[in-house]
Amino acid sequence: MTAVDSPNEPATPYGEGGLVRLRLDVSYDGTDFSGWARQPGRRTVQGTLEEALAKQPPGAAVPRSVVVAGRTDAGVHASGQVLHVDVAPLAGGMSSGRLPVDGQGIPDLERMRHRWNRYLPGDVRVLDASVAPDGFDARFSAIRRRYRYQVADAPWGVDPLRRHDTLAWRRALSVDAMNAASTMLLGLRDFAAFCKQREGATTIRELQVFHWSRVGRHDVHVSVSADAFCHSMVRSLVGAMLLVGDGRRHVDWPAKLLHDGVRDSAVAPAHGLTLAGVDYPPPEELAARADQTRNVRELHEPRS
Repeated sequence: MTAVDSPNEPATPYGEGGLVRLRLDVSYDGTDFSGWARQPGRRTVQGTLEEALAKQPPGAAVPRSVVVAGRTDAGVHASGQVLHVDVAPLAGGMSSGRLPVDGQGIPDLERMRHRWNRYLPGDVRVLDASVAPDGFDARFSAIRRRYRYQVADAPWGVDPLRRHDTLAWRRALSVDAMNAASTMLLGLRDFAAFCKQREGATTIRELQVFHWSRVGRHDVHVSVSADAFCHSMVRSLVGAMLLVGDGRRHVDWPAKLLHDGVRDSAVAPAHGLTLAGVDYPPPEELAARADQTRNVRELHEPRS
C-alpha cells in the first residue's frame, strides 16, 4: 500500500479512487502532549501517531494524514479515540516479502498494529485497526462523543497515583446539587456561555448525558455526552458544576448562564478530562450520517 495525501477534514469518502479506509481506535495519556492537532515544534498526538504509521517496510502502508473523531486540548486524555486514514491497495499478495496481505492487497492489520505500537511511545497505543465499513468517516459519521471527568474532593487532595487524570478539589461536593443543575442543561441548546467561541462557528449542540456519580469516598466522576462539543465546552460545564457542588453557586446559576449566553464560569483543568468513546450508527447509516453532519458543519462553521 502507498501513502495517500489528503486534507485533515473533510476526508475523501471511502472507496473513491480505489482507496481503502482504515479505522484505528487509540488511547493516550495527554499529560505530555500539546493537544491532538499537529503543531510545528510541539509534541502532539497526531504528529506522534503519523510518524509511527509512516514507519513501514517498503511497499507497506505509509499513511501521512489521519482524520480524528474529536480533537482534544493539551493535557486531555483519551481511552476511546477514533480516527481514519485512506490508503491505496498494493498489487500482489505480499509487501516486499515482509508484511502479509490478502488477495485484495489489504495488509495484516493485527501485525501492523503490533508494529505501530513498537514505534509509538508508551503514552500512545493503537488498540485496534480494521478496514472501515463503506461510508465511514471518523469525524462526520459520529452520532455522539462521550467524555468522563474525574474529581477528588478529599481535603488532603488527590491520590498521588491518580494526579495525572484526576482533579484535586479540596471542598466537599454535593453530587445531588450538581445533578440537579446539570439536568437543566440537557437537550438541544445554544451553549455559547460554555464555549470558547470562534468567528462564524455555531455553538448549538445537543447535550445528551450530563450525570455525576460518587464512585468512592472522595472520588466523583461525571459522564458527559453530546452529538458534538464546541471548544472548551466540557471543561466549562464541569467548572460551573463544581462551583455549584461546593456551595459557592446556586443550583440555578448554570441554567441562567446558558439563558444569558454570557461566558462567566470557571474552566476545569484539562488533566481531569478523558475522551471515553465515540459512537456511530449502524453500517448502513454511516454515509447518510456523514453527509448530514458535513452539511451542517460546512453551513455554520469555517474549516479548521
